[in-house]
Amino acid sequence: MKRFTALLLLALFSVGTMTACNTMKGAGQDVQKAGGKLEDAADNTGGTGRD
Repeated sequence: MKRFTALLLLALFSVGTMTACNTMKGAGQDVQKAGGKLEDAADNTGGTGRD
């Protein structure tokens, strides 16, 4: 019974992890786009630039 429970939990965890991969990938892409826009805005302020 303990072995069955352990295998069941492992299977549920694996399925949850696999579905979360796509979610995290999308979130990472959103953060990357937001960072790019923030960097562009900072470059357009005319302040001290990186030399």
